[in-house]
Amino acid sequence: MERLAEFGLYVLHGLQQLGGIGILLGLMLEVIPSEIVLAYGGYLVARGELGFGEAIAYGTVGGTVAQLLMYALGRYGGRALLERIGRYVHIGPRQLERSEQWFRRYGAGVIFFARFVPLLRHAISIPAGIARMPLGLFTLLTALAVLPWTVLFVYLGMTLGERWQQAGELAGPYIRPAVIVALAFLIGWYIVRLARRKQGAI
Repeated sequence: MERLAEFGLYVLHGLQQLGGIGILLGLMLEVIPSEIVLAYGGYLVARGELGFGEAIAYGTVGGTVAQLLMYALGRYGGRALLERIGRYVHIGPRQLERSEQWFRRYGAGVIFFARFVPLLRHAISIPAGIARMPLGLFTLLTALAVLPWTVLFVYLGMTLGERWQQAGELAGPYIRPAVIVALAFLIGWYIVRLARRKQGAI
């Protein structure tokens, strides 16, 4: 883990030289937490080196592509592969098992709502791939969820300026309500699915 942390710092230093492309690559590589990469993007906006819209675009595309890679790992490698390489993409056995349970219970809708739940945000793409969820629907739901996450951390990084690394600490008051709302919608989604199943069985 120490080597991974050192490598992450090395990568971040390299990405700082690439501006918007660095944000895109940083999110795709999944070596550094997305919050840090996006907050740094906001810092670039504050310095006038990147437009706010550009940072949002790079962040949304990079975050979506990162999850498409996780989807591909699930679809073409299966659970066995993820159990071997999970630690390298920051996904442990517990996260993988829980994400599979959520996907089986809630279906495709969980791809959007689980993005706001810390323990499931990254892992949920894997069972979607294993279940061969339609790629177009997966991409759409993922992008719609990645967008507000990107806006939040780019905005915080831009607001904090030189203190952009504190964005993760200040995001709590914004993230907690989002988690509550996401869980409420997820429960509602589940109830609707159950009702439809019962109607179909009649």
